[in-house]
Amino acid sequence: MATLGFIGLGIMGTPMAGHLLAAGHTLFTHSRSGTPESLIAAGATACAHATEVAQKADIIFVMVPDTPHVEAVLFGDHGVAAGLTPGKIVVDMSSISPVATKDFARRINALGCEYLDAPVSGGEVGAKAASLTIMVGGNEPAFDAVRPLFALMGKNITRVGGNGDGQITKVANQVIVALTIEAVGEALLLAAKAGANPAKVREALMGGFAASRILEVHGERMIKRTFNPGFRIELHQKDLNLALATGRQLGVSLPNTATAQELFNACAAHDGSGWDHSAMVRALEKMANFEIGQPTPAA
Repeated sequence: MATLGFIGLGIMGTPMAGHLLAAGHTLFTHSRSGTPESLIAAGATACAHATEVAQKADIIFVMVPDTPHVEAVLFGDHGVAAGLTPGKIVVDMSSISPVATKDFARRINALGCEYLDAPVSGGEVGAKAASLTIMVGGNEPAFDAVRPLFALMGKNITRVGGNGDGQITKVANQVIVALTIEAVGEALLLAAKAGANPAKVREALMGGFAASRILEVHGERMIKRTFNPGFRIELHQKDLNLALATGRQLGVSLPNTATAQELFNACAAHDGSGWDHSAMVRALEKMANFEIGQPTPAA
């Protein structure tokens, strides 16, 4: 059994930490909102700050919202770096900047410790079910050491390459998801405005080359108007900002990503930042002055 640390116990971090505890590992925790009672009851030990977690654990997991939060957790006052000794491993499972990640890894390596960037896909449902997809950047020995722990939290675990490669894989994932949501929204809106039943159109398309998980899940949400929070638009906006910023740094144009971000921005401007990201279709509907599911006006 390993001695582990977990920093960041939100809707993703809490169930992920719970799986580590359930497997019998010793767990030291810290979170801005405090360690949930459910984890304390399961055996977690709450620490006063991230430095204390790093002092007590051999492998420290971090799961916080964005790049500045990771930097603060690692290098801020009472941060992880202050509690590290050579040989420990820091695993950042947040979704953050690939460029900043390489810098963070160099700074942790300089302390004689290993660093893995291991962002996840699968959302709260995947975190609770321990079925997350985990995309890892870092050296192979560190990955091999942590892989049994990743297996407690996810199913599809891939070491992509060196530090930063896990994060760029997550950014690529979010680009594909956003652009596919936009394509499904355009297609169903066009079909509905033309007078076709969008539910039947979706059913037909699911049997052909256009079939996708996005068409299956998010297409149904668009038709049924179920935009209650799933993966919130504000989170996807953050990920597309990472994609666009990284593209600028690398000299790569991402025109369709920029369009998808503008559609998310339009939703957020109408109090939609907390909607599920399938609600991107509402921005398209506003431009068309027509909702999917709305009867076509008689000619």
